[in-house]
Amino acid sequence: MISGETPTLVDFSAEWCGPCKMMKPILAEVKSKMGDQVRIVKIDVDKNPALAQSFQVQGVPTLIVFKNGVAQWRQSGVVQPSKLKEVIEGIK
Repeated sequence: MISGETPTLVDFSAEWCGPCKMMKPILAEVKSKMGDQVRIVKIDVDKNPALAQSFQVQGVPTLIVFKNGVAQWRQSGVVQPSKLKEVIEGIK
């Protein structure tokens, strides 16, 4: 999925994480505004620790945008919808 031409935003999060819960409506807003221009995937680090470790996720939430299998942008913490949209549009 991350190796495709469409930018894929991966949200590494955890159920117990307060800031992660704040990202849910933000990601929904980005998806509703951008539609098919972006794929959004949520990864629970507690259920997928090996995957989180392979991307060196130290804290949650960590957001990584991939295109053609390469990480193009990465940030930890809550990111506002306008910033995410700007980042994704810059990658296309």
